[in-house]
Amino acid sequence: MQSEPARPSPKVAVIIVAAGRGERAGVSDGPKQYRMLAGKPVIAHTIDAFLAHPLIDTIVVAIHPDDEALFATAIGPSRSVGMVHGGATRQESTLLALRSLREAPPEMVLIHDAVRPFVDKDLIDRTIAAIDARQGALPAMPLADTLKREDSEGRVDATIPRAGLHAAQTPQGFPFWPILAAHEKASTAGRLDFTDDSAIAEWARMPVKLVTGSPDNLKLTWARDIAMANERLGGKALSFPDVRTGNGYDVHSIGPGDHVTLCGVEITHSGGLSGHSDADVGLHALTDALLATCGAGDIGTHFPPSDPQWKGAASRIFVQHAAGLVRQHGGRIANADVTLICEAPKIGPHREAMVAAISEMLKISAGRVSIKATTNERLGFIGREEGIAAIATASVVFAGEVDE
Repeated sequence: MQSEPARPSPKVAVIIVAAGRGERAGVSDGPKQYRMLAGKPVIAHTIDAFLAHPLIDTIVVAIHPDDEALFATAIGPSRSVGMVHGGATRQESTLLALRSLREAPPEMVLIHDAVRPFVDKDLIDRTIAAIDARQGALPAMPLADTLKREDSEGRVDATIPRAGLHAAQTPQGFPFWPILAAHEKASTAGRLDFTDDSAIAEWARMPVKLVTGSPDNLKLTWARDIAMANERLGGKALSFPDVRTGNGYDVHSIGPGDHVTLCGVEITHSGGLSGHSDADVGLHALTDALLATCGAGDIGTHFPPSDPQWKGAASRIFVQHAAGLVRQHGGRIANADVTLICEAPKIGPHREAMVAAISEMLKISAGRVSIKATTNERLGFIGREEGIAAIATASVVFAGEVDE
């Protein structure tokens, strides 16, 4: 008697939602999904868990548009992982990722939070096994804590019976076409308030089966969660944040004219600074300082003086371009310091306007911008008022830690 041929395994795709900003974990170190955990980013741990599973065919990660460089660094060149830009909410990001799978649709899709790096094979197996053509699956843990409802005065209003209550986890699994249809229906209806995909499935009247979650499948929400997870994986207690400092220097000669532009502010003067653009030495030095923090060359690399389009250009364009590159590389500008070196004009009366101009260009608070001035004690070409120079320093904090 011949045995029946083995049924082919279902085609399973995974969507990893990673477009959030992670404000509760603190933003100064970058989005929490890119924080280092035992030597590699949180999101890399999460992706690796699914890459190692034999039933997973496709992985698509929904990321924030500003995080492309962070994501590329996190996954490395060897991982075969798709990427889409997410939206303003988790719900929108998931819908965009689901749409990206339509051309080669899976039978099932698992939707998972990037900041749950401890998902394991057994949990994935249980979730997939509970999905069928019309039913989704939700891993969850019964609530152990007593629940209290608060009144408007901040006092206990009632004790909520916890029998039958569960804490939802991810990955949440669904038949592909029904969950895509449910997301599309919710979007069309203007329902943007769902906090997870199971809630959308319930609203669309799709049955969702509870499966046993895992107490280890924690969501890293707070900075302390990340620290504890690092200790759990044997990470070092000490960490070294990736803070970088860049320097820039520029000088321009004085030529004919009736004003100079310094740090974005026009100042009446007996001559003008000579240069292909507006010759703003302060902003040129600051541009180089910013570019230095992410290894992006210098101002001439991006705006060559031989290119006629930059003739007479406002130097704020250069600064904003450099700041944009810093952010594309995952950096947050912490401080900008510019020292102008000249005998004239006097800088003091214009300092406040300069600070405001650079603050606006860099999208940082005025308290993070410093403008200083000094003379050259009548020495050299600066002392003879033949030119003006500037030195700038930029401090930028990048996500992750300094490599050993």
